[in-house]
Amino acid sequence: MSAGEIVYLVSRLATAAAAAFLAIILWSRTRDLAWMLIVIGAIASYADIIFGLLVELGLLDESRYQVLGLPLGRIILSNLPYIFLGAALLVMIRRKRLR
Repeated sequence: MSAGEIVYLVSRLATAAAAAFLAIILWSRTRDLAWMLIVIGAIASYADIIFGLLVELGLLDESRYQVLGLPLGRIILSNLPYIFLGAALLVMIRRKRLR
């Protein structure tokens, strides 16, 4: 692993950790469904980065579970934050439509 890759991974890990930390603080202060879904999406994004880091370091073998030749963990974790973000946006759209 080159120095550039290490800087890239550490910067992603640090910014995602900060975002997840702030999301957890927000989670304890709100009960709004849309915000809760955004918080879960931020935490899922952090989980995706941690998973990628563990695979990159060789601590996890993502080829163990595959669907159509693609690693299942990578597919799920890379799409999960966007699923929660989309769900939060749908909640907000529905909320605005009902008024």
